[in-house]
Amino acid sequence: SFSEVAVGFDQEQAHQESQRCLNCGVCSECMECVRVCAANAVDHHQKPEKKSIAVGAVIVASGFEPFEAAAKAEYGHGRYANVITSLEFERMLSASGPFAGHIQRLSDGKTPSRIAWIQCVGSRDASLGREYCSSVCCMYASKQAIIAQEHEPTIEPTIFFIDVRAMGKGFERYYNRARQDSLCAPHGVRYLRSMISRVVEDPRSKDLEITYFDEHGTAQEEIFDLVVLSVGLQPSAASRQLAQALALPTDRFGFLENEPFNQVATLKPGIFCAGVVQEPKDIPESVAQASSAAAEAMKLLAPARKELVEEATLPLERQVAREIPRIGVFVCHCGVNIAGVVDVEAVARYASTLPNVVYTDHLLFSCATDSTEKIKDIIGTHHLNRVVVASCSVRTHEPLFQQTIREAGLNKYLFEMANIRDQCSWVHGNTPEIATEKAKDLVRMAVARALFLDPLQEGTVPIIQRALVVGGGAAGMVAALNLAEQGYEAVLVEKEAALGGRARSSMHFTPDGKSVQPFLDDLIHSVEQHQRIQIFTSARVENVSGHLGSFKSTIAVNGNRTEVSYGAAIISSGASEYQPQEYLYGSEERVLTQSQFHQMLAQEDPVLSRVKRLVMIQCVGSRDEERPYCSRVCCTAAIGNALRLHELHPAAQICILYRDIRTFGLRELLYKRARESGIRFIRYAAEEKPKVCSNHQGLSVSVLDQNLGRHIVLQADLLVLSAAIVPSRTNAELAEVFKLNRDPDGFFMEAHVKLRPLDFANNGIFLCGLAHGPKFLEECLAQARGAAARVAQIFSQETMLVSGRIAIVDPGKCAACCTCVRTCPYEVPRIGSRGVAVIEAAACHGCGACAAECPGKAIQLQHVTDVQVLAKCDGLLVFPTAGQIVDGRRKQSGFRT
Repeated sequence: SFSEVAVGFDQEQAHQESQRCLNCGVCSECMECVRVCAANAVDHHQKPEKKSIAVGAVIVASGFEPFEAAAKAEYGHGRYANVITSLEFERMLSASGPFAGHIQRLSDGKTPSRIAWIQCVGSRDASLGREYCSSVCCMYASKQAIIAQEHEPTIEPTIFFIDVRAMGKGFERYYNRARQDSLCAPHGVRYLRSMISRVVEDPRSKDLEITYFDEHGTAQEEIFDLVVLSVGLQPSAASRQLAQALALPTDRFGFLENEPFNQVATLKPGIFCAGVVQEPKDIPESVAQASSAAAEAMKLLAPARKELVEEATLPLERQVAREIPRIGVFVCHCGVNIAGVVDVEAVARYASTLPNVVYTDHLLFSCATDSTEKIKDIIGTHHLNRVVVASCSVRTHEPLFQQTIREAGLNKYLFEMANIRDQCSWVHGNTPEIATEKAKDLVRMAVARALFLDPLQEGTVPIIQRALVVGGGAAGMVAALNLAEQGYEAVLVEKEAALGGRARSSMHFTPDGKSVQPFLDDLIHSVEQHQRIQIFTSARVENVSGHLGSFKSTIAVNGNRTEVSYGAAIISSGASEYQPQEYLYGSEERVLTQSQFHQMLAQEDPVLSRVKRLVMIQCVGSRDEERPYCSRVCCTAAIGNALRLHELHPAAQICILYRDIRTFGLRELLYKRARESGIRFIRYAAEEKPKVCSNHQGLSVSVLDQNLGRHIVLQADLLVLSAAIVPSRTNAELAEVFKLNRDPDGFFMEAHVKLRPLDFANNGIFLCGLAHGPKFLEECLAQARGAAARVAQIFSQETMLVSGRIAIVDPGKCAACCTCVRTCPYEVPRIGSRGVAVIEAAACHGCGACAAECPGKAIQLQHVTDVQVLAKCDGLLVFPTAGQIVDGRRKQSGFRT
């Protein structure tokens, strides 16, 4: 453990930078920055300070910085106005950016017609000492090209690339959509496989000329209006300083080194890491790793859990049922996000004229601590009993403001929010007058609904601190073991007769040479010996009932059934290897899959000594019409196996036929080593796949070499197929039992790809490993630990609150027609013993489907009642006085007295 950790690095760096700024001869102590800073954030008298805090673990998540594009001088960034980086283009696309989302050339402000993206700027570049792949550049360039066409349909985007690395979940489909047809444009994104050596500017027009060689080897010249450099990721200066301060080993690029089979464990006990500080990766992986690092820290600190917790004390709720509504309206500037378009002061003045509004104000940042404290003071001073905040998104900020008014003594459900950023300033940046009028409309609607808000009570239910883990492979075992080591019980259910899953049967070493079986043996032993883990093998889960915190399932084992109760579940049902139907597989013994070849290598099969010529074919069963996804691991697995054969038999000739080499991140170093070892790589097109035939001399593989532009024939003693990873056959059954969503490929679908990559939409159920999609072993294990952290977050409390936003049944109106039973996607409503529908509060998700479908209007969704919704709709039309006739009908809202 660590008794104290210095946390003054950022303050020191800021102080050094400010000193450098003040001494450069350009700036002076004029205090102009203090005068113009609306947030009062500049303090010239502030001094750096160091603080020491007692901690039991450290998580390093200090991120990255983009490659400095000026270091590639041949592209002209910093010299040519119309050469910008991908990060600069991202800001250009943003509604809150310098041009309010309008795409323009920096030289003359004109909308560009032709934009080129150049990939691998600062990545895969040995001349810069950055041989690794930055993982995210191909996909963010594709995204930017699509969004550019959405903004300006006439734009023609071109992406110059080496290999398109669309290896994430859903990425291949996105890439194909970009290539074939963008959403708002008559044509798709043009992808050209070529590495650009330089960009030349026309000094008069400021147009940019790019010379490149096309796939036929012919030199081409094209003129572009704008060039975007897809810059790579590198460890930030803060990351390097922190690694040095904590004495953490790094690789030669500055990324933190980690323990084998644990991406988040650094080589120093008690210090964990997450995100790009460990290796280039995208957002979903970073978020999953963050949960994984939290799980490791939680395991370490389990004995000290709750020792330093201070229970929050809240004032008693005011009883407002008999009070006339007194509404306070707070309009947020959000810096310039809203105020840069909307006349915030005018909106606040307008709000003061609305019925029952007794206080209005406009705040620079309504979510800032000083603003929330001010709101609490005003609630008390003006005796407010309803609060409306006009700012940004309910999805992100409603809980904060609900907590604010609760701390002021109001029920949290007496809060209403108007989104005048996402729904107004961001989409009407070019028409500020219209945006201001729309903001007034949104505020008027919010006030109309606020009149009819009712205080709701939240009940509590106990949490069963036991988890069900479905799947006894490496990921499932790691999840169960992590929970057990945190002090929670786990029930592990495996369909096979023994634990281990895919790793036990077909994985002996990783592509970089680490032995898997010793790790797996230790893991199985730890799981089987742990007293908090109950194991069922040759078992299946037959049913599920209950809700978050209190589930029940029946587990069947060889005809015997056991009922288990648990508070949360983790699905880790694994995946399988595709059994090829092509390339003579199954009819020719010299044709193997990568996993079969891997087994031969692990056993050093004597047959390998007779293999003089080996050919591998990539994307077998992947990236085709039936399975339009990339299996992520195949390129690296093929290269790892090829290097192992080269080590065993250096004289063997090895050739890999590929479409795109997808060795992302630090795996790119394996690809480089393979090329340097003499392993040949031949690219083929999807529409012209290799052809294989057999004769008494061996195998013959014919392929159209895309680089040479001609057909070649390869002789092979052994043909190895990189077969796809396909969903487990049990996924369909589990999806039915647990009511889980699957993606079009049959893998389980997460609740949100970036914000909740380990959660199902069903509360209390989480996922990890190959059940989620193809991934490497270390990625599966990181997800497993992350899923355990998500479960432990629930188990950290003995009881949980039940939301007040739930559906309730009026027994007097219910006809027991079962419409709600059939409609609810979560199967919550049931017909009770009294012959009417019953909805258990703890199980209700508050989606409102039952209330919308009930023919007798016997069900009402609290906090989204008919009266509240109609009042808000009427508020859009007009809201001057109570009972006014609008379009021949009487308003349903008006004053509430």
